[in-house]
Amino acid sequence: MKVFTSSDEDRTYHYSQYLKKFKLPFKLNLERGDVLDEVIVAYETYGKLNPQKSNCILICHAITGDSHVAQHNSEDIPGWWDIMVGPDKYIDTNKYFVICSNILGSCRGTTGPNSINKKTGKFYGPDFPLITVGDMVNVQKNLIDHLKIDKLLGVIGGSLGGFQCIEWATKYPDKILGCVPIASSPRLTTQGLAFDVVARNAITSDPNFNYGNYYSQEKKPDIGLALARMLGHITYLSPESMNEKFEIDRNNPREISTSFEKKFSIGSYLAYQGERFVERFDANSYITISTALDLFDLGSDKKTLSKNLLKTKCDWMIISFSSDWLYPSFQSLNIVESLIDNSKKVSYCNVESKAGHDAFLLEQDVAEYGQITQSFFDLLSNQKNTIIKQSKILDDKVKIGLDNRIDFQYISELIPDNAKILDLGCEEGNLIDRLISRGISSSLGVEIDQANVIECIKKGIKVIHSDLDSRLEKFEDKKFDVAILSQTLQSIKNVERILKEMTRVSKFGIVSFPNFAHSPMREMFYNEGRAPKSSGWYGYNWYDTPNVRFPSILDFIEFCKEKNIKIIKSLFLNSETSKKIEKNPNLNADSAIFLIS
Repeated sequence: MKVFTSSDEDRTYHYSQYLKKFKLPFKLNLERGDVLDEVIVAYETYGKLNPQKSNCILICHAITGDSHVAQHNSEDIPGWWDIMVGPDKYIDTNKYFVICSNILGSCRGTTGPNSINKKTGKFYGPDFPLITVGDMVNVQKNLIDHLKIDKLLGVIGGSLGGFQCIEWATKYPDKILGCVPIASSPRLTTQGLAFDVVARNAITSDPNFNYGNYYSQEKKPDIGLALARMLGHITYLSPESMNEKFEIDRNNPREISTSFEKKFSIGSYLAYQGERFVERFDANSYITISTALDLFDLGSDKKTLSKNLLKTKCDWMIISFSSDWLYPSFQSLNIVESLIDNSKKVSYCNVESKAGHDAFLLEQDVAEYGQITQSFFDLLSNQKNTIIKQSKILDDKVKIGLDNRIDFQYISELIPDNAKILDLGCEEGNLIDRLISRGISSSLGVEIDQANVIECIKKGIKVIHSDLDSRLEKFEDKKFDVAILSQTLQSIKNVERILKEMTRVSKFGIVSFPNFAHSPMREMFYNEGRAPKSSGWYGYNWYDTPNVRFPSILDFIEFCKEKNIKIIKSLFLNSETSKKIEKNPNLNADSAIFLIS
């Protein structure tokens, strides 16, 4: 393993020979009131635009990125997202026309503080105006118009790139079909903001900063900029990734030539990253862009956030990472919940990762988030999904197994046409698949298992990666017509609260569960003195079962009576015979379905 492997590993100050430039044909009015007389946009394109101009994906880069998202060929310099973008990769340039432009305020080709101000003939430097993420997106919009593209298939980006994606969705709702913010949020946390403040102070406190007028100096504010980058790298890593990288040789740093401390391995790493960074980036640009990032704010409360997302029209695919403490996953969920409140189409996955915020730039988790984004864009563009075979609706008369669920037939019959469905514990989405085949298109799944969530996304099923025990209360009252809890009751920690929330968020609830008072279960326990085990839902050993409760039909009926839950209809099944049970179901049925309110 490379000692200094990071998201900066292959970035250099060099430009790709494929860099293009476009000059805006007019002055740019900025959101905070200033005007830029001239704006040059540096950008690169990959793949071919189809005749319908319907296959265009805009990639938005993070704070220190640039237009060179990927190599154009083997002779080209490395791109910052080569693991994702290119022929036959997750964002497949054989299918899609990909655009990536350097953002306004940067120093990598687009107009920024290190550009010449035509009015003065000097570098803008500290006189470069205050800009916003909205200004960055306005420049991108002008580029898209210049390329005569009326509508983007989608926008995708991580971190600050995610902010740009969200800005596209809110500011130009008719211009994009899909939005994929990765490792992003409605706004930076106060803790994240504090790190940026310290980083900017490190730059401005450098003796060579000279109030931002350093371009004619031999010495630049390299120490301050390097310190800012070191601080940034700390926020990009998780505690787990830091331990993995540096604990093995904690007191044996790599020998490098640096004026910074290098007593420990983490010190030499940070020094190396900081000193490499100053070779390719400008201090004034760092201040300009980080300030724009910090100003981005869709709201700190649900009401404000929902209001700001109300006008969006695109499909959403939101991705976070479990170990990202700079843009924690709860912030992504806040966006998700506000979109659901507004009845927008959204899926969400919190990718399990040790890599921290930088996970979206590193190879170790690309198999997960890469599949998700590939499926999202392929389905959005009606492309054939090359990852999976589309799910096949099962025959109604099959027996219960891991995928073959006879109870799905009867649950489906309880759901009226055009109902709005919430499937709690949806697994791979097979029930929703069945309902979609019936023409019920308004459905949402909630699932805690990441692999199942990814399978749902591959099928085009809207799904939220979340724990029922902690997030169900976030849904609005009567938001759904029917909430389904199918074969999940026995694994829930707080049954009373979940059922109460089910009947709050929906007009009706459907609950199905295995009946642990079924006669074979009783006989096995009585005759053999062992924990019952059989096929299907009972097919677990006592030590590895996900079941934390073992309800019987009578238990559930008694529970509903005690908690004033109305049972509208009940069905009892024997999966081996695929028949309904009328006589003594608590003994003879192996599963039950209840319609409640």
